Amino acid sequence: MKGKIISAMLYGIMLLCILAIHSCADGDYMGHINAEIIVDPETEPNPYSPMLFGGFLEHFDDQIYGGVFDPGSPLSTEQGFRRDVIAAMKELNLPIVRWPGGCFASGYHWQDGVGKVREPVPDPVWGVTDPNTFGTNEFVQWCRLVGCEPYICINAGNGTFEEMKAWVEYCNAETGPYAAMRKNSGIDEPLNVRYWSIGNENYSRVEIGQKTPEEWGPFVKQSAEHMLEADPNLIFSAVGTPRVEGWTVPMLRIAGEYLDYVTTHKYMFSLQRKQSMPDFLSCMMRSEVPEERIKEMIALIEEAGCRGKIKLAFDEWNLRGWHHPGFPRKEVTDPGDTQAMEQIKKREINNIPEQYTMADALVSASLFNSCLRHCEDVGMANIAPIINTRGVLYVHPDGIVKRTSFHAFSMYSNLLEDHVAPIQFRSDSRSKDEKSVPVIDAIVTSDESGRNLSLAIVNRHPDSINTCSIKMGGELLDGKFNATVLSGNSPEDYNDIGNPDRVVPEEIIIPVRRGIIYLPPHSLVILKVDRK
Repeated sequence: MKGKIISAMLYGIMLLCILAIHSCADGDYMGHINAEIIVDPETEPNPYSPMLFGGFLEHFDDQIYGGVFDPGSPLSTEQGFRRDVIAAMKELNLPIVRWPGGCFASGYHWQDGVGKVREPVPDPVWGVTDPNTFGTNEFVQWCRLVGCEPYICINAGNGTFEEMKAWVEYCNAETGPYAAMRKNSGIDEPLNVRYWSIGNENYSRVEIGQKTPEEWGPFVKQSAEHMLEADPNLIFSAVGTPRVEGWTVPMLRIAGEYLDYVTTHKYMFSLQRKQSMPDFLSCMMRSEVPEERIKEMIALIEEAGCRGKIKLAFDEWNLRGWHHPGFPRKEVTDPGDTQAMEQIKKREINNIPEQYTMADALVSASLFNSCLRHCEDVGMANIAPIINTRGVLYVHPDGIVKRTSFHAFSMYSNLLEDHVAPIQFRSDSRSKDEKSVPVIDAIVTSDESGRNLSLAIVNRHPDSINTCSIKMGGELLDGKFNATVLSGNSPEDYNDIGNPDRVVPEEIIIPVRRGIIYLPPHSLVILKVDRK
């Protein structure tokens, strides 16, 4: 019932605005226009990769155990996979998921998580013991149930080249000792894992097996060479960063011939050590950070002479960094370390539902827009994580909660056309604390013919209806159009167990008169336009 009330309210706002237009003496809108979109119908649109809407899972708190995998739950399959989680991931049309980390990957030995008999192993990174009941077989099986590609991050920390090669053989070989190991575990056919990340953030001082810039390029090259001996048809990525001098360009020059992607990671707020809950407008001031990072990375790829050959993968991103004071570590934590146990307990802060407001939805939309604008260079993006912690889906023993960012994610993965249309765009700005961002952000997608369009428009203003002018070439858009709108009653609205549908997308008809569309405050609008 509440959703219907919200729809009626939004529709009423639109009608009032259209009446205001008609009341002008000359029939034209006389007020200030906050933004302008001009679609270029003469230039062919660019196809983009559906891998932009990917996810990420790490063995951190309840992302795996109690998240995707919950044996014994009445909501789980016989194999232990949560059915409601699988259904939600299918709703997102999730194309790819990166696993098992993250920092966890740099201390993970894959053989601990395969076979019929598995022993729990203390995790040096996050200070807990992993039961290893969810390993390679379970991850790939879960991906197949969801319908997404598995993307494995190998141990480039305390692992070895031989271990990497053996993992590929286990997954993809028809014969040999590691194929036999897989078959003995009950999986006769190869798992056919194509996507592999060579390590995680190996430039970081907190990472097990930190590498120097001089070590990284040769290490990536040797890793790829060993893995290709097991399977010559792999798709590789390796991390780059603009924050460590001499890291990315030399790596690409040494190992670029083996790579399909260079990756980058970014959380708009680093909350690992100190938790905070920035307000909506403070979050909006960070909404252009992804585009800045993308431009930095493209410049490095071009400097290395690899542009057009290697794509960028934004394969770890989120508005809010995970809260984990005192961790990650490089050695197993003593169970008697009471300070460490208290720090682990503090990770529960990640589950506070009121953190995940309309800001999370709109920053997610802004990142998608940034990736789509640069679709010739950006080929993958993976929100970190997809489930629990800071994920779009909160999983609890009795069900799930779709956070605001889940709905933004779903709108992009389901409602866009499959090409990016070239546009001219301008917007007013909104400022806070000496920072400024465009108050409107927009992307236009189209089918290959350019006739069917989906306009994704973000209004970053916390409390004002804003106007946007839309032109198709030289003609102002005019008419009534189907639209999906995500906008809470307030910018700080969120979903939780008691109110899982406080913020949900609403399908409405939006009138556009003489090119003017009215955008609700703190909203994402996807407008469908048929130009036939």
